[in-house]
Amino acid sequence: MIVRIITLFAALGLLAACETAPNTSGDADGTGASSSTASSSTASSSADSGSGSSSEQMTISDELIQIGDRVLFGFDSYELTSDAKSILDNQASFLASNPSVRITIEGHCDERGTREYNLALGESRASATRDYLVAQGVNPARIKIISYGKERPAVIGSNEDAWRFNRRAVSVIN
Repeated sequence: MIVRIITLFAALGLLAACETAPNTSGDADGTGASSSTASSSTASSSADSGSGSSSEQMTISDELIQIGDRVLFGFDSYELTSDAKSILDNQASFLASNPSVRITIEGHCDERGTREYNLALGESRASATRDYLVAQGVNPARIKIISYGKERPAVIGSNEDAWRFNRRAVSVIN
């Protein structure tokens, strides 16, 4: 009986060790690393040196993060800013260069407002992002959207600095 209990606690400890902590940082242009736990593609491309060593290669997901995987929104808005459009133009070029890549756009909100309202606003943010990419020539069949509302904040806190980074749409590789 004690062996079973110890085994159970050991298994729980291993599972807890596998959990990924959320990303709590980002920068002003919204190009911080994604906090999503979605699986990433393992396709790689060589870095500038072209030597092909694993330390000089980055995954497709890393490339997307490098060009900008997220756009930020104003309070209670799903309107794309000029900065957001610039990032999405880079994403459209990236997707044109990688025709087999499919993405999911995650819509997020800050903690203010009801759960239902924020789910709807997150969906509007993801839809606006998808619509812009489609207008840039990306096949809509390659893009899924999902809203997390206020359920997955990138930055923990109840102040404008935290809220600014939580009002976002994040593109992740399927």
